[in-house]
Amino acid sequence: MSGAEPPTWTGRSLPRLEDPAIVRGWGRYVADIAAADRGCLHARFVRSPHAAGRLISVTAPEGVTLFTAADLVGVRPIHAVLNRPDFVAVDTPILAADVVRFVGEPVGLVLAASEAEAEDALELVEIEIEPLPPVLSAAQATAPGAPLVHDAAFPGDPNTVVDGRLRTDGFDEAFARADRIVTVQVGSARQSAMPLEARAAHVSYDRGSGRSTLHATVQMPHVTRTGIADALGMREDDLRVVAPDVGGAFGAKMCLAREDVALVWASRTLRRDIAWIETREENFLAAWHSREQVYDVQGAFSAEGELLALRGDLVCDVGAYSCYPVTWGVEPLMAMAELPGAYRVPEYAVRSRGVLTNKCPIAPYRGVSRPIQVLAMERLMDVAAGELGLDPVAIREANLIREFPHRSPSGLVLDEASHLETLRAAVELAGIEDFRARQAAARAEGRYLGLGISCFAERTGYGTPAFAARSRPFRLGARAAEVITPGYERVVLTMDPSASVTLRIGASPHGQGLKTTLAQVVCDELGLAPGAVRVIASDTDATPYGWGSFASRAMVIAGGAALLAAQSLAARLRTLAADRIGALPDDIDLAGGQARRRDTGESVPLAALARDTYHNAQLIPDKGEPALEAVGLYDPSGTFANACHIAEVEVDPLTGQVRVTRFLVAEDAGRLINPAVVDGQIHGGIAQGLANALYEELIYDERGVLVTTSLMDYLPPTIAETPAIEIVHLETISPASVTGAKGVGEGGTIGAPAAIANAISDALAPFGVGVFHLPATPHRIRTAIRDASPRPRDREKGTAS
Repeated sequence: MSGAEPPTWTGRSLPRLEDPAIVRGWGRYVADIAAADRGCLHARFVRSPHAAGRLISVTAPEGVTLFTAADLVGVRPIHAVLNRPDFVAVDTPILAADVVRFVGEPVGLVLAASEAEAEDALELVEIEIEPLPPVLSAAQATAPGAPLVHDAAFPGDPNTVVDGRLRTDGFDEAFARADRIVTVQVGSARQSAMPLEARAAHVSYDRGSGRSTLHATVQMPHVTRTGIADALGMREDDLRVVAPDVGGAFGAKMCLAREDVALVWASRTLRRDIAWIETREENFLAAWHSREQVYDVQGAFSAEGELLALRGDLVCDVGAYSCYPVTWGVEPLMAMAELPGAYRVPEYAVRSRGVLTNKCPIAPYRGVSRPIQVLAMERLMDVAAGELGLDPVAIREANLIREFPHRSPSGLVLDEASHLETLRAAVELAGIEDFRARQAAARAEGRYLGLGISCFAERTGYGTPAFAARSRPFRLGARAAEVITPGYERVVLTMDPSASVTLRIGASPHGQGLKTTLAQVVCDELGLAPGAVRVIASDTDATPYGWGSFASRAMVIAGGAALLAAQSLAARLRTLAADRIGALPDDIDLAGGQARRRDTGESVPLAALARDTYHNAQLIPDKGEPALEAVGLYDPSGTFANACHIAEVEVDPLTGQVRVTRFLVAEDAGRLINPAVVDGQIHGGIAQGLANALYEELIYDERGVLVTTSLMDYLPPTIAETPAIEIVHLETISPASVTGAKGVGEGGTIGAPAAIANAISDALAPFGVGVFHLPATPHRIRTAIRDASPRPRDREKGTAS
């Protein structure tokens, strides 16, 4: 007798297990923990009002509890470093001591019995600073004689702390034989990740054990613990770090915050609990920025549109300090390695720099440098198509990678993907011929419609091999201790005597639905329903050391580790069941909470096997261990997802307003564990890509003061500005991912800006206007139209504007 095929959970759009508590208001955030601790002190940080200057003094009247850098005796600075010759490391003090380097830099810590009293005390603090000339742009920073943000930099290159260079052997010859050299310059304004929940921390001190517990809005609890322990010179097991429910992160909460170090120090010094809830203004001022970049890119093309060689000069403004653990190399080094993206680039020459300015430091934000990399390549493709008289689709078809594995000129190996297929699927969905007819009819009415395409590869799920490649090899020892190489994930999977399953992970989910998708993977192996699995994460006391959640990695790496652990535990259960039933382990299926013999249908409940394993060890064959536990470790090189985005827009040339009327996605993220979760990631990413393309911009004035410090000035899109999104999925299963899944968390943000920029440029083609700098605000569009000549009507009359 053979039973029905066991049901599979992978591939099903199950409701997220995490959601009921959140949507009912039962979530537990740091502010909730702080509110419940009625005896804790409340912290406010004294921040520099100057972008650059000598710090003379920070003082407060009697009765105000104020700590400054002078009090932090023996506290080490944060040290973020890569072991490579094109990188300069600079320490970050916990509180500024002698020099301030950006508006918002913490120079003191005030404590009081309530938030209101802490705010009042903060107003009483006096700061004396001797202002110095600030450096406020990468161009200014690299000019001869520019003031130095830090003394350390490359000789002859003021304020340059990352200077990556690469040139393939055949570049000059390929460039020389090109029929057309196409040049574009693209840029992006500074952005904030702007999570719904700003940063927050609550530190408690246990006098009995001498241990501290930090509840904080972080993405990497274990790494946060390591960084704080290193700075304070304490044992890691004396610090527990917990990330409870986190209201958004997007990369901005993965780096070690100076504030968290100061708070743990103050709590241990005073032996008191302390809470800090960041304000929105503070979040804009000091909680990491991203993506202020300018790329000068040249493509060497044949007359038929083949890209023969690519040259790039890439400049990333990294602000005033490095970010731990990924360093201020994260944007420029990614840009250098990944600029070619989804395209075949036979020859490549690039220089990519990280440049210091007197502004808030840069950290990874969803997509990191890839939105600007893709903007550069996609604008290059459209401009080249125009100059060569080619169709924008055709020039992409001629250059997209088709054979796999593909080695890029920077040495990246792209695994199996579907670049050409996603382009064609998106084009078919878009109905471009019909759009061109609608576009022509609209132009006859004085309306300007545009369509833009964006193709990209998203590097996801990369482990230690990829991160190790950023540093030179070294022997274990003192030098190794300075370098942090993220990568692997380890999980511990346990079945208790009732056959309930607990999965402990080092990854740290914060809204991605990871607990649901991991449960689906595990339950397919164990023959249980996902509700039987409890996933424990984000608590250094309860989980194995791991690297948190970032870079579209959790489903690939933590998911791979969970699968391997589940397969190991399933094999143990089959062995136990086979002994009980009298069969071979290979004859046993696990399904519906039963271990069933495939040929006869005879079965034993998993709960009975589990209970006997723990309570009747004498029944275990071969005197096996009286426990049901498996460990999974996964450390892959990475896998590339890919997609094509197509945007339709309507632009009002009189106001410069842009309305995105349609957005299409053809996405290949490998095997979809939970399609609804994948679609949610794509939708959220596109909304943030829309923000990059049209709305969000952090602006400093000529003094280095940030003027966009509220949601009245910094404009994220709302649901009213976000179009309906149509998605079609392709599925390429790659051996580079043990689950078959590829990461998808950043793709929406990566591809959307370029698609929208190309669409606006298409709409404004009659004006001779192209979009190369983001965001494409109404002011920038109106300025470009005014500066363009001739205008459409003037062209018809044969007159100049």
